[in-house]
Parts: sequence; C-alpha cells; structure tokens
Amino acid sequence: MGTDREKLVVIGNGMAGISAVEQILKLTKRFDITVFGSEPHPNYNRIMLSYVLEGSKTIDDIVLNDLNWYRENGITLHTGTTVAKIDEQTKEVVTADGMRVPYDKVLIATGSNSFILPIPGSDKEGVVGFRDIADCNQMLEAAKTCRTAAVIGGGLLGLEAAKGLVQLGMDVTVVHLMEDLMERQLDHQAASMLKSELERQGIKFKMGAQTAELLGDTRVSGLRFADDSVLDAEFVVMAVGIKPNVAVAKESGITVNRGIVVDDYMQTSMEGVYSVGECTEHRGTCYGLVAPLFEQGMVLAKHISGVEAPPYEGSVVSTKLKISGVDVFSTGEFIDGPEHTVIANKDDWKRTYKKILLKDGVMVGAVLFGDITDSAELQKLIKQKTVMTDELYGTLMGTGCCGGGAKKTTSVESMPDEEIVCGCNGVTKGTIVDVITNQGMTTVDEIKACTGATRSCGGCKPMVEQILQYVLGDGFKSTAKQGICGCTTLSRDEIVAEIKEKGLQTTKEVMNVLGWSQPEGCSKCRPAINYYLGMINPDTHEDEKESRFVNERMNANIQKDGTYTVVPRMYGGVTTPEELKRIADISLKYDVKVVKVTGGQRLDLIGVKKEDLPKVWEELDMPSGYAYAKSLRTVKTCVGSQFCRFGTQDSMGMGATLERKFERLDFPAKFKLAVNGCPRNCAESCTKDIGIVGNDGGWEIFVGGNGGIKARLADSLCKVKTDEELIEIVGAVMQYYRETGNYLERTSEWVERIGLEQIKTAVVDNPENRKALMERIEFALQQVEDPWKKAIRDNENSDKMFNRLEVGNQL
Repeated sequence: MGTDREKLVVIGNGMAGISAVEQILKLTKRFDITVFGSEPHPNYNRIMLSYVLEGSKTIDDIVLNDLNWYRENGITLHTGTTVAKIDEQTKEVVTADGMRVPYDKVLIATGSNSFILPIPGSDKEGVVGFRDIADCNQMLEAAKTCRTAAVIGGGLLGLEAAKGLVQLGMDVTVVHLMEDLMERQLDHQAASMLKSELERQGIKFKMGAQTAELLGDTRVSGLRFADDSVLDAEFVVMAVGIKPNVAVAKESGITVNRGIVVDDYMQTSMEGVYSVGECTEHRGTCYGLVAPLFEQGMVLAKHISGVEAPPYEGSVVSTKLKISGVDVFSTGEFIDGPEHTVIANKDDWKRTYKKILLKDGVMVGAVLFGDITDSAELQKLIKQKTVMTDELYGTLMGTGCCGGGAKKTTSVESMPDEEIVCGCNGVTKGTIVDVITNQGMTTVDEIKACTGATRSCGGCKPMVEQILQYVLGDGFKSTAKQGICGCTTLSRDEIVAEIKEKGLQTTKEVMNVLGWSQPEGCSKCRPAINYYLGMINPDTHEDEKESRFVNERMNANIQKDGTYTVVPRMYGGVTTPEELKRIADISLKYDVKVVKVTGGQRLDLIGVKKEDLPKVWEELDMPSGYAYAKSLRTVKTCVGSQFCRFGTQDSMGMGATLERKFERLDFPAKFKLAVNGCPRNCAESCTKDIGIVGNDGGWEIFVGGNGGIKARLADSLCKVKTDEELIEIVGAVMQYYRETGNYLERTSEWVERIGLEQIKTAVVDNPENRKALMERIEFALQQVEDPWKKAIRDNENSDKMFNRLEVGNQL
C-alpha cells in the first residue's frame, strides 16, 4: 500500500459499508482501506437470508464480494473482529481484542441488531432473532427436531423468517401485535390480500396479539398472551424490529439519538468520522431498507473523494417484497386520509391491487399488490412530486385518457443517473448506462455480470431492459416476454414443448435446464410445472407433493383455525342412508364442528384435527371428493327422469357415471359439471365448466360457464343423441382443456382465449382427433388412485405427514 494515501477504516462489513467502498473505488485511489467485520464472512446480501434458510441458496450463493475482491482492490479485511471504539486523541480505531489501526477518516456502518422483546422468558433456549447467517443456522438446526414455531412480528423480517421455516417443514404461526401485516409499508387492503395469500401457502397467523411471556423451563415451549391465551411453540423467532447498532459511537463519545446523528454529507459529530446505513440517523430518521443506505453511500463516497455532490436530503421510502411468488410494493404515503384523493383498482380474480394517493392533485404515495410492473415509474413520479393528469392516469391505470387506451411502458429517459435501479445491490441508472455505452454491453446477463444488477431478487430486470432499450435504440433486441411467472420468460407452450423435447422429468430439472431466474421457483410456477409434467407423462411422472398447495398435500381443506374440512365423494350428489349414518357417527366420534350441505350437493365435515385425518378417511370408507384440488370437484344433478314429472333424461345416472369416470384426474384449474334432466336447468348447467342439458332427442353440451367471481354463462357446444356420444365429447373437451389450458386458467377464460370455434373444430368436427383425445384421457385415468386409500396404506409417510412434520417446500 502506498504511504502517501489517506487511511480509511470502515467499521462494518455489511451491504451499506461495502457499497460505499465500491463507490469510493470508482471515484478515487486516494485511500488505503481497512475493513472490520464482526461476522466470519465476507460481504453478503442480507436480503437473501430467507433463501439460505429455506435451503435454495447457500452462504456462498449470497456473497456479494468474495475474498478475492478485497485482495484485488488492496483492501485489508479483518473478519470476526469487533471494533470497540474510535480514539479521537490518537486517531486510531481500537478493536475489542486490543488491536489499534490508525486512521485519517472512519466510516461507521455497523447496521442494526434484532430487537428482543424485554418480556419474561426471552432469554430461554430456542429464542432467536433473524438478522444474520448465525440466526439462519440456528433455525436450520431447530427445524431438524422441532415441529412448531412462532414468529413474533408480522413485518418484512417476520414474514421472511416464516416463509423459510414453513419451507423447512415446520408448523409456523406469525404473531403480530397489530391487525394488519407490514402496517408500516401496506394499507389495510394490501395487507389483507398478503395475509390471505400467505395463508394459502401454509403460514398461520394470530393477529392483534400482545406476547406477555415465553413459557417453558430452560427451553421455550410456548407463548402466553396478554389475554392469557396460549400458543404452543418449540422454537420462537423474534422479528419485532431492529435497533441501530450504535455501541462503537456511544463508546467513542459521538452524538447518538436513536441512531448515530449525521449531517447531509453523512458526517458525525466527530471530525473525520462518517456513518451510513441502519445505524445512522439523518434528520431524525433511521432507515431500515436498502435503497436509502445506498443513496447515503453515494453521497458519502463523492464527498470524501473530493467530488462535488448534492447533499443527502432523505429518501422516499419504498418497499418491495417477493415472498413465495407474492409481489408487494409501497412508496411514500400509503394510508389514505380525508386530505387524499384515492385512485384504486382491485381485481379479486387476478389477485392484484393498485392504489395511488394524491394530495392537492400531486402524487404522494402508492401501494401495489400482485403486479408491481409500475413500481419504478410510480416511485420516480412520487419522488418528483408529479401532478396527476388525465393522460398520466390513463398510462398508470391502463385505461387511456379516452377510456380504452393501452398502458405505456415505463420511460427511463427522465430518470436521474443517480437513481437506484437495483435496490439489492445499489446499482444506479448511471452505472448501467456507463457499461452499455463505454463497455459495449447489450444484454441483461452482461450487465448482471459486470454491475450486479438483477443478480439477487431479479425484480429490477424489466427496468434494466428498458434502460438497454433507451440507450441502444434500434440496436436493442428485447429478450423480454411474458412468462408463466416472474421466474422465467418462457410461456406455457414453450415450457411444455421443452419438457417433451428434452425429456425433462422433475420440476427442479425443468427449472435448472430452462434457466429459471429463481432456482427454487415460486408458488406460481412450481405447481404449474408439476401439472404439466403429469399431463405429458401420466404413467411415469411421480407427483411432487412439495410442489402442491397445502390443501392438495393434505387431501383436505385447511381452515383458519388449523383444522381441516373432509369432503367425501357423493357421485352426482347422491348418497345412501348407510353412508349418511356413517358420516354422522364419525362426525360425533371425532368432534366435527359443523356438517354443511355444499353447493355441489355433498357434505362438508368441518373441523377435523390434522392428526385425525387418516382415521376419519379410513372409517368413512368413501372416496375423496377432491374439494381441494385442481381436478373434477362435483357433478351436480337434478332428480331427472327417475323422479321429476318434467324430466326427459336420467340426469342422476349420467351425473354419477361422468363423476366416477373422470374423478381424480388433474386439470389446469378446478373443474365442475352439471347434468340437467330437462331444459328447466335445476342443476344450473349454465354456470359450470361443462353443462349438460337433457331433452327429448338426447343431450345438449355447454362449455365455459363460471358462477364465481367472474361469472360467465356457458356457450352451447353441440347436441348429441346418445349417452356414448355424450361421454366421448365430454372426455375429449376435458383432455383438450388439459393439453391447451394455462395452469390456474378456468375454462371460462380458456374458451374466451382460444375461441369456441376452435374447440368445436378440435372436438366436435374432427372424429379422429376426438378419438385420439379420448384415448389420451383414458390412458391418464388408468394412472390415478384415491389419495386417501394411498395415504392409509402408506403408514410411514402418513405418520410423517399427519402426526409429525410435513417434509419439503410448502406452498
């Protein structure tokens, strides 16, 4: 190292400190740099800790700057070393073990510590925070022996911890003091949608609960709340918040409030000493998100490198969360009050929500759920205090100023060079433009390798592509297209074609060979791939339970109290007195809370305990009604010609025949039929995926009905004269839907997408193709088996699933 250079000592080897060092290295070579880190690791991405926890990434995968990087840049790194104080008199940094290192300038970037609630029992074994790799390792070990876990805190950290623990197979309950999750980042509507989505993925919640005490002897065994209710838990994660790590500043006599107090150039009260990141307090605010710490680091880097820089004036805080496929974003003000004008759009079918808040016509905040395509544009507009106009409204809300225009793509032309594009790695627009113009980079992958943008969560990839397009103009070749989810740009048809061509066998193989951006996939693509594999190779594909939603793994519907609903099959809605008596006896024996008649003409047994499920199934001795599956749910019937004076066809008999024939087979989405004995339509065939109406001359078949959120009347497909023709066309339509439908696409959407005429051409007008479709569905049906009987027969796995842990990832 050169002796004429200034000595910069960085206290803290995390994302804030090293990001600032990276910026300094780009601007100047005037410093000899020494870095102290308390952890025994090089700089890593804390945002990705949940992926380490769930096992989809290793510690090496989340390292941002490996040891070679420090050596190549002439940086002296001391890992596993804690700094005790800064000696202003001798201008030395002093470590806890007595090492003294001289300095000209110091950067404190000590981050924050987990806040542990000061309640009785918080010091017991089995109670941890969630802040670093050591915490992850404790959770991984706990998952090997513990079944139940509680995560105290429904904020960003708590949900990340819960996600990881659930995917390790633990029964996890998130305990939150407030009634809304992430109340510092989300409004009530977005928080409710997030909670519902996470419940579908197996996470339980206890909201509005104040933890008063952690129970147990030396090791935690449960939580007692302020209302004296109790929750069993063998492991507890405290994720109630963070507190700035100000110990070294306090010991050194530097001014500290909640955090280390700095001015607009990140200077502390001690000359030559600066601070950035979560340990820092600027204008009364401590930031706990990554974007502000990168913005602080850029201002600091320019300032101490002698480059003219505007002062740091604070950050417009925004939050992006992606947890098992759930996309959430908020920025600025997000709780609407009397002073706000609210622009909102909620789509229950697509599970999306958008809200923009205006104050005196100026955009001041926004919340997005499900689709965060506009997040970067909204953040920019709100930061610039943009006035809402009709044209801008049309662009953001997808209506056009005249009510029907298409949404425009986000413009990056007006984005300032210092604006952060990649929040995970602190990469700015200017950095990306520079590597495109000066290093000739033309693809996202090249930019990723050079700058780090998109290499972590991948959420900034659309913006990076837009910058590429903006800089290269006509020379830009877009690789962006709509994939089945954010993990891939491949469409449903491309994935199916690749599976067939390459002979891919498992979801992991598909994601690896086809280059998923998230190696573990998400709750959208994993079930989809599992379905496509089973549809293509019904005889060889081994169903992957870890790629199923929790209801499908348990073959029962989970309720909000953690119990399950058992729904036995009643073919065509018909049962016997003996079966009814058996249902009643078992309901009494196993303390079933409610027995409900459903809209599908069968009985729900609501409130069965998880451990009782195998015994209930065995004693019922009735097939599963598949009320939980992307499969044939029910065939609703009227009494038809057997009993009704208007009936012309045997609807009960045909309904039972169809249900027995096609039960248990997987479909892209849930599937319902109805059979009417006459055109009076008592079984409501007009709102079913396939509706069948009897008449004097035979049957009329309808397709694409839906009685749900997006109601749709079914379209008339054809008329047939015989039962045999009816069964063949119904089977061919089912198989055509299985082979061409997108995963989770109901037939109501499928019919509108591909067109009724195309279905008629494939199924009705082409007898050879209809026969081939029927042969393929018959072959697939030969492979299915009742899951209840299979679970009862497989005692070992049944015990593991219902009495101990669920193994593998949970959705």
